[in-house]
Amino acid sequence: MKKIYTASSLVEGTLLVDLLIDAGVPAVLFHSNAIGGLGELPVTYPEVWIKRNEDENKSQRVIHRFELSSSESMTKQNDLVCQQCLEENPASFKVCWKCASILPLT
Repeated sequence: MKKIYTASSLVEGTLLVDLLIDAGVPAVLFHSNAIGGLGELPVTYPEVWIKRNEDENKSQRVIHRFELSSSESMTKQNDLVCQQCLEENPASFKVCWKCASILPLT
């Protein structure tokens, strides 16, 4: 087994483990409950471990795609502007959040 990633949140770690498993890389998430113990306890972030060391290269490619898609979803360049009310909407939306008009296809 080998640690390949330290997640910043439980959600991020869980998503990455699911992506690895879908790609055929057996993976587990450690410290999934430790992040909730804030206060005087040291903070331990969730860690993603692969079960087979020979899957390291494949898992690094999955991590790279995951990080790339995460950073792209944070940019506003893909936002859609509603033609009715001119409100900005995330590219994943099909209907304007403000006026409920159908958004243009990307």
